[in-house]
Amino acid sequence: MSHPRKDLDALIHSPVRFSLLAALRNLEETDFRFLADLLEVSDSTLSQTLTVLLEAGLVDVRKEAVGRRTRTWVSITDAGHDAFNRHLTTLRAIIDSGPGHPPTHTPEEDPS
Repeated sequence: MSHPRKDLDALIHSPVRFSLLAALRNLEETDFRFLADLLEVSDSTLSQTLTVLLEAGLVDVRKEAVGRRTRTWVSITDAGHDAFNRHLTTLRAIIDSGPGHPPTHTPEEDPS
């Protein structure tokens, strides 16, 4: 049996990408400015992060004209939800695999 760290999603494991998906999983849709402020990142960092996640199909980005400005809206996709939840499950498995932690068993795997 291999160590659960091998199941971590390197795309999601980046601190900014992880934080962004964590925020989006609890929001229906939010605007770019709110996310930049929430994550305490520059517009450039957020834009680059969104580009990576958009290309991977984990987020949707929608632009809306408001007067002479453009407002950017961001939401997590179903694939993004699934990938984030798998990543969390893997993190929990890593925690549970440490010394002093009994392994987590599903009812079918429990020998008792």
